[in-house]
Amino acid sequence: MIAAISYKPIPLVEVGPLSLSLHGVFAAAGFAAGAVLMIRAVKARRFDQEAVQSVLTWALIAALLGARLFTVPAHLGDTGYGFGDIVGLAGDFSILGGYAGGVIGGVLRLRMLDMNVPVHLDFAAAGMAIGAVVGRIGDLAIVEHLGSPTSFFLGYTVKPGYDLPPQHQALECTVESAVDGICGTFHHTALYDMLGAAVLLGVLIWLARAWTQSHYGQLFGVWALWYGLQRFLIDFTRLDAAEETGRSVIADSVIGPFTGSQWGALITAALGAGLIWWARVKMPVVSAETDVTLGAKPIETNRAD
Repeated sequence: MIAAISYKPIPLVEVGPLSLSLHGVFAAAGFAAGAVLMIRAVKARRFDQEAVQSVLTWALIAALLGARLFTVPAHLGDTGYGFGDIVGLAGDFSILGGYAGGVIGGVLRLRMLDMNVPVHLDFAAAGMAIGAVVGRIGDLAIVEHLGSPTSFFLGYTVKPGYDLPPQHQALECTVESAVDGICGTFHHTALYDMLGAAVLLGVLIWLARAWTQSHYGQLFGVWALWYGLQRFLIDFTRLDAAEETGRSVIADSVIGPFTGSQWGALITAALGAGLIWWARVKMPVVSAETDVTLGAKPIETNRAD
């Protein structure tokens, strides 16, 4: 192993009388960053910004519900898992569930306002990517989503005295039980996901400018296909840990050959591929003229008398 990342987790930050979890802080910041990016794209194409703000409000509420509720199916077979675990706020939260809930809530609001869905999904694509980039900073701060043991140089090394989140407390050790001064090195899956999302963000921004023959809806399809496959592959670094019942336990359950997150990621990728195909068949090529027919304000021109 060439090197490894190691730093003390930051579970809480004191702001006056408040104790804030950086996980929640950066999750909120990620949504805000994505919302700003989406509204900027809407403004640049002269669509209705106020209506989009309403859509984002619905998406935020639905994302919070989705992040919690989409973790439930993976735990229904767990011993002692009951109604209180389903509705309680102390359970697991899923970024894929948050995305799914946000998209469902946003689409419902778009339909209520009679706004074109594929057009506005495209506006949201880069925002979805930056949301993962910013949101994962909180996961890195508290050191969440560690995977299996590794010698990879981007792995995270746990040292004696580190205070890990509850799902990883079995990885902690004392100075006496440490081996060569460390408790172990594990895949830093949140970091991998953040780096992949950063690349995806750059690709989406480039495609929005350079893909001259894209059809409405395809840009969002690219996000879903890429991010779904990315999460599916990254979670192989957690699969062994999820299957163990010993010291490498993680929160995700295993359903058949994959983790619950991997199944969700495969569904996301499949929906993305389907949207790319459907949009090519059913939707026109993106253009300023077609934007106007789909709800954008026409560009005003000054004419000499």
